[in-house]
Amino acid sequence: MKSDLAKAQRRPFLLWMDLTHDRSADELIAQFRSTCDCRLAKDSTISGRDSGQPPDMICMHFDRPDALGLNLLLEVKRTVPSIPISMFTVQHSEELAVWAMRSGVWEYVALPLCGTEKSRFLRALERLCQLRWQEDVHARKLQIERSSNLPDSIRLTKEHQKHHALQKAVSYIDQHYQEGIDQKDLAQRCGMTPFRFSRLFKEVLGLGFMEYVLNKRMELAKDLLANSQMPVTSIGYEAGFKDPSYFARAFKQCLGCTPSEYRTESRPREMPRFMGDDEKAGNNEAPRAS
Repeated sequence: MKSDLAKAQRRPFLLWMDLTHDRSADELIAQFRSTCDCRLAKDSTISGRDSGQPPDMICMHFDRPDALGLNLLLEVKRTVPSIPISMFTVQHSEELAVWAMRSGVWEYVALPLCGTEKSRFLRALERLCQLRWQEDVHARKLQIERSSNLPDSIRLTKEHQKHHALQKAVSYIDQHYQEGIDQKDLAQRCGMTPFRFSRLFKEVLGLGFMEYVLNKRMELAKDLLANSQMPVTSIGYEAGFKDPSYFARAFKQCLGCTPSEYRTESRPREMPRFMGDDEKAGNNEAPRAS
């Protein structure tokens, strides 16, 4: 009973590493103190010995990351692969976000942190901690830990992956792929940051968001080319391509032929006409005497 009460009162333990050059992490940490147990690391050693328990999350705060700081992140990840890492930075860079994803970072958070992004982060953190606090240590490791040969995204439960996180997104894409779909807006519909949405989408579906949308458009284009008389340009627009030249290039890159060539090859060839029995009989008749 006491153990259950302790678990109910437990708050996520965030260990912060301040890697900023010209600012302090105190202001950022203060935003999480009301809901989390926040402590500032004295050095790069991540043990949790002082508190008697390892942190639930390592939060690495950068202003503009340099090679030294990013290498430290990789070292921390190698040292304690079972503890997820969140990266907070004022540098808004798609290249840096992709690097973080491939390096196994659990969340990439661009600063300043708005209220909506903070709420999403805390909800995701709560779900993560529920997994980490399970008594079955083996099951927890299977769900949380990641190794170098696994996809670069956090391992969540199958139920969360297949039925909760992306069900709304896939359904929306299937209905609107012929229109312009913004990944950021779709992530917001699912209650996720664009970074988390991108990682989870590829984790669950095996291909990226844009690749999935492109495949849907190509399947429609193929069907229209094979089974309609619509002009190729019109088919491109109908499938969701706003630029005819891009449609032609993308089609050839995906299928190895142009839309017109595909149409020609996919149409059934006209069968040779054979003479019917009646015609044969008529041709074999002897000429009538005059």
